[in-house]
Amino acid sequence: MPYWRKCKDFAVKIIIWLFSLAALAFLFWILSDLIIKGLPNITFDYITSEYNEYKGINGIAPMIVTTLWIISVTLIISGVTGVFAAVYLAEYSRPGPIVSVIRFALESLTGIPSIIYGLFGYIFFKSILKLGFSILSASLTLAVMVLPFVIRSTENALRSVNRLYRDGSFALGATKLYTVMNITLPCAAPRIITVMLLTVGRIAGETAAVYFTAGTVYRYPEGIMSSGRTLSVHIYMLAKETGNYDETYAAALVLVIFISLIHFIVNTASRVINAERI
Repeated sequence: MPYWRKCKDFAVKIIIWLFSLAALAFLFWILSDLIIKGLPNITFDYITSEYNEYKGINGIAPMIVTTLWIISVTLIISGVTGVFAAVYLAEYSRPGPIVSVIRFALESLTGIPSIIYGLFGYIFFKSILKLGFSILSASLTLAVMVLPFVIRSTENALRSVNRLYRDGSFALGATKLYTVMNITLPCAAPRIITVMLLTVGRIAGETAAVYFTAGTVYRYPEGIMSSGRTLSVHIYMLAKETGNYDETYAAALVLVIFISLIHFIVNTASRVINAERI
């Protein structure tokens, strides 16, 4: 019997390794394809100049700025709303109809396709609220889209904090609010930062929702009420309208590098902050 168990364990390990290697192989394939086809077309002028298809100028600087705008505004809206909602669910809520409705709404919103969010943002934020094609319309739409993930993940991060920390704070006479703000949230901060990092990738790579709300104008945004074109929408427009796949691969590689840099900067800042706390 122990022999068969060892064989089963060995077989399971082999299967796990095979699937892990397959996932790495697909990742390596995608990245190598982007690098081989996109890197030769990336220059300093390509990163820093504007785009004008009529004059033959192929820069992506306005798209990078627009993407940064939308990421920043969306993170502020979804981060603040999501963290406070998660604090309520994890620390203050009690089982009942209100909490059941909230959890049902979160589960329902998670499975909705992004193009539906785009249509919702186009009708509600752009038309009904008269925000037009703007960074604010796109950011509000994306905030609604990522909010279920932010709330559920942040709630799990808060619940993972050791209960003894809370009990120790209460034993010293601290209030519930003080404990949440000074004990629970700081302890859960690394996992919350990870949630926000995953959200950045979702926001930067979203196309359908942004296409319907931010527009496709390739210009520098003057503020949150300006329309613009993100990198993901620009990649879609290049592949769909111009058929210039060299530029498409270049823009896609820039987007991957862009997201990776954001992850690296935030992770580094998080480690420094945690080291200073310790």
